[in-house]
Amino acid sequence: MAQSSGPLFWRDPRMPYVELRVVREGRKVCYAPHSHLQWSLGAITEGCSTFVYQDKEVLVTAGTLVMMNPHWVHACNPVDNQPWGYLMLYIDANWLTQLRFDAGLLGSCHWQDITTSVIREPQWFDGYCQLADCLLDDSRVLLDKQVAVVEYLSALFFELADSQAPRLAAVPQKLQKLADYIRMHAADDVSLDSLCEQSGYSPGHLVRAFKQYFGLTPHAYLLNCRVQLGQHALKQGQPIAQTALELGFADQAHFQRTFKRLVAATPKQYRQSLPEQQIQRTQCK
Repeated sequence: MAQSSGPLFWRDPRMPYVELRVVREGRKVCYAPHSHLQWSLGAITEGCSTFVYQDKEVLVTAGTLVMMNPHWVHACNPVDNQPWGYLMLYIDANWLTQLRFDAGLLGSCHWQDITTSVIREPQWFDGYCQLADCLLDDSRVLLDKQVAVVEYLSALFFELADSQAPRLAAVPQKLQKLADYIRMHAADDVSLDSLCEQSGYSPGHLVRAFKQYFGLTPHAYLLNCRVQLGQHALKQGQPIAQTALELGFADQAHFQRTFKRLVAATPKQYRQSLPEQQIQRTQCK
């Protein structure tokens, strides 16, 4: 069977805490700066790309792993139309927090960001590819897949625990409250005036300070939240037009343009999942 050049997504409702994205031909896969609700771990399987994260731009090549904390803005894009393929795991932050806490890696059951962003050691890349193949293999039973996820992530976080740098400065309380407000009212017509009234900041100071700590302007942050809510709705099978309307987009076309810019996939592509398409498993090089 010919392999699709578009983005593909593996999901299993029995394992709602993990999702796998497969991109074999990434030269046309371009992301605007965005963030995820989940902790994300990617593997570059072919070619190279630029990885923008923590105010740095790094060239990552085949055999490299990249990781992103929940809500941290990032982007990964092709280089000069060169070949680029990758895998991306999205792990539910609450589930992963519990895993780390149970392993004795956290003092309390609360999320703690990871300061490491790039791993180049072959053993972790090879292990990642083995895990991805396990998830994509329809002949592997549920228990096998569950154990593979727990085993790999547990070993990885024990490794990361020995290399953590000091944590970054905390977000000011006023700004965190504004971010929480935007997230809770993402489908509403939030205005800059209302945000200034809540915080006491001037418009210029609010926009600058918000982008400094969250990597996005308040408007870009709101759109990012809407797309995250849209991803959840689409995975539940909700129609695209209904999702666009409920999230406050002017029309379905506006939703689709915004979704593709941040997810590098159309809403229709995202809603599909690998087991239904019966595609061949990915191959890491």
